[in-house]
Amino acid sequence: MAPRLSLDVLPAPTLVLGGIASVQFGAAFADQLFDRAGPAGVVLLRLALSAALLLALVRPRLAGRTRRELLTAAGFGLSLAAMNWSFYEALHRLPLGAAVTVEFAGPLAVAIAGSRRLIDLVWAGLAGGGVLLLAFGHPSGGRLDPVGVVLALVAGAFWAGYILLSQRAGSVFPGLQGLALALATGTVVVLPAGLYQGLVAHHGGLLRPPVLLGGLAVAMLSSLIPYSLELTALRRIVAGTFGLLMSLEPAFAALAGVIVLGQHLRWLTGLALVMVVIASIGTTVANGRVSGRREQPAPLG
Repeated sequence: MAPRLSLDVLPAPTLVLGGIASVQFGAAFADQLFDRAGPAGVVLLRLALSAALLLALVRPRLAGRTRRELLTAAGFGLSLAAMNWSFYEALHRLPLGAAVTVEFAGPLAVAIAGSRRLIDLVWAGLAGGGVLLLAFGHPSGGRLDPVGVVLALVAGAFWAGYILLSQRAGSVFPGLQGLALALATGTVVVLPAGLYQGLVAHHGGLLRPPVLLGGLAVAMLSSLIPYSLELTALRRIVAGTFGLLMSLEPAFAALAGVIVLGQHLRWLTGLALVMVVIASIGTTVANGRVSGRREQPAPLG
């Protein structure tokens, strides 16, 4: 009998890097659907399909839950929906690498917040400098869309909220039950905007078979596949190593933008990306903890 294939045979760092690549290439494929269903329409597909699949797998129980616990799940879902919607709106206006680099300011702020060490201020300044360089460093006529930059910063702020709420939900709901409920709540939140963009503004594009299949691919690449890889890896990897690997997320985003979307990586964009990555690595090493990463496997950025 042939041996059964298992993710456990792969090195844990390989699984983490595979999860990062899956998330960012999923974002690149989502970008290709925006002209057919709009960013809100694609977010709706991603959340709805991810919720349907995860709810079927984990079957969360609501019976016996207190009002506070249910509000925690609802707040988690609200931050999840807002994070993804604002990020996709930013991605519609910015190159993928730039959008993720600016968004990364959110989790970095959470990692640095409350620190009284001078070195963390250095990392914060380096990351902030990278974001400012992205926003204002290009020559005249080549600057990033300011609306896109603001939306990416908004996504980063909601990502910070997502980190805190995911930790709280993870302590209340076992396994992925909290995430499943959050995905369902997020679907309801983006439903009006998603239906408007996907059905009205784009003349029914949301329901066309290629878009539905693309949405399923995005849900798999950006949610279920990385969840599985990261959950397996987290059983065999220390938090510091995990945080260091997650610091490479902006670099993977830039690579996905080049390969999938044919986007050019300007040298100033590359410099800003390196600054943010170094700040994230420095924060992780200095604090000895995961830098800006959600307690539950996370997506959706």
